[in-house]
Amino acid sequence: MTDPGFPGQHTTTTVHTTSTTVQTSLRFDPSYIRTLPGILKVIQVGTSLIGFICIELSGPFSISDQGRFFNFVSMTAFWFTAILLAFYLFHVIEKLYKVPWLKIEFGFCILWTLFYLIASCLAVTFHSSGAFIAAGVSIITVVNYCCKTDFIERILCIISFGFIGMTVYGIDAYLKLRGVQSGQLAQGVRVTNKQTVLSP
Repeated sequence: MTDPGFPGQHTTTTVHTTSTTVQTSLRFDPSYIRTLPGILKVIQVGTSLIGFICIELSGPFSISDQGRFFNFVSMTAFWFTAILLAFYLFHVIEKLYKVPWLKIEFGFCILWTLFYLIASCLAVTFHSSGAFIAAGVSIITVVNYCCKTDFIERILCIISFGFIGMTVYGIDAYLKLRGVQSGQLAQGVRVTNKQTVLSP
């Protein structure tokens, strides 16, 4: 005899719910600068600006084709990243959370990693005597080079900040890719809940 209280079969339903929590008010929040993406943006803005200043002080390199390309790369990176940093600090990104900010930033970071690589390699080829030293310059040495008046040292400064910019944009691109793959928001919180329901 079959027990009437226990069904012979049952179905399991799994329900995924996603909730997005954002505050759509604009406000200044300097805590973003203490996060890893914020630190990377500050470094990107700084290296782009210093690279641009070094180009302008370099004399003949600034009017060459290689110098103009490096100038384009560094100034575009400076303005795009500075505007994004301001958007994050004032929570404009969170207010406009439906815009795919992480995908936009990922595409920009990939392109500028490549552009900084090309611009730095072109700077190396501008003066061949600096090519063998370019890879081993430390940050302290680079800062000292920027303060001196020698042309070769300024080229080394440009090369160094170009490769630093390339590295920082590459790291940021990797972080943005991981964020896109996991479905994160650029700013704000997205929570996914999984609930399993048994029905007779």
